[in-house]
Amino acid sequence: MSHDPHPPTRPGSQLDHLADLYRQMLLIRRCEEEAARAYAQGKIGGFLHLYIGQEAVAVGSIAALRPEDYVVTTYRDHGVALAKGMSARAMMAELYGKDTGCSRGLGGSMHMFDKKTNMLGGYGIVGAHIPLAAGAAFASKYRADGRVTLCYFGEGAVSIGGFHEGVSLAALWKLPIVFICENNEYSMGTPLSRSMSVEDVSMKALGYGIDRDRFFVEDVLEVEKRIGEAVQRARELSLPTLVEVRTYRFRGHSMSDPAKYRTAQELDERKKKDPLFRARQRLADEYGEQRLKELEDLVEKEVMDAVEFADKSPEPDASLLESTTYDGPFAA
Repeated sequence: MSHDPHPPTRPGSQLDHLADLYRQMLLIRRCEEEAARAYAQGKIGGFLHLYIGQEAVAVGSIAALRPEDYVVTTYRDHGVALAKGMSARAMMAELYGKDTGCSRGLGGSMHMFDKKTNMLGGYGIVGAHIPLAAGAAFASKYRADGRVTLCYFGEGAVSIGGFHEGVSLAALWKLPIVFICENNEYSMGTPLSRSMSVEDVSMKALGYGIDRDRFFVEDVLEVEKRIGEAVQRARELSLPTLVEVRTYRFRGHSMSDPAKYRTAQELDERKKKDPLFRARQRLADEYGEQRLKELEDLVEKEVMDAVEFADKSPEPDASLLESTTYDGPFAA
């Protein structure tokens, strides 16, 4: 009897889909790990907010979108950009401040932007991007283009005026938008108990009369399903939803944060629930270790190619300043 190195999976389409979501999560994880390494080597400057531990949120939620839908997010934006379809090369080169980056090296870590994939940006000011996302959703409703906007923010942003302005207008004008609060339990270094009077962020939706949802992230497919319900509500009924997604970041707030406000035991316990490894475990059981290794080898090749590409790319020169400040291709 011949041995088939790639036996068919059961059920194929569902496992293949999970494998693709796992590939995306692993790509984000490994890109972030290499970004941290490059930052320590002095190849990346400024701030660097890593998405390690939260990958399932971006990957699962964007899996529920169509390519033409919009995404707006915070400064912790590398993973969201990759999940929306930005290439690892463009993302890494932007971190390196190189001319081949998504914003030609002028935006850096907190300002990933990709018009081609409708990634409308990471934003550096806490909560200030939420009204902008509402504006994108208003444009979709005005044009009747059928697009949905996803807007990500941390729990620290729900006490910011911009959050309430954006949600209020979305509710009033019935905009096709899903507000996703990525509650990673620490507003920088401040725990929930010291920053919020009501821990359930989704209850904020009650004050504006919009739909809400809340769940803890353990399974990327569950994220896709739950966010998918809100996306469907936005697309078919033009109604906004506030979804609180409880997650956890495994690194500090930024590279300068040693995260001493939490214990090693707490971190270890949360790593045991890592959605990336849970997805891998299921795939190892049902998809097969050999196919999984082939997938992981391809991801590793893509990541190292992106690092080399960023490292060898030229820096932007002074000729960019006028055209990107006043007019030119960036303004088109």
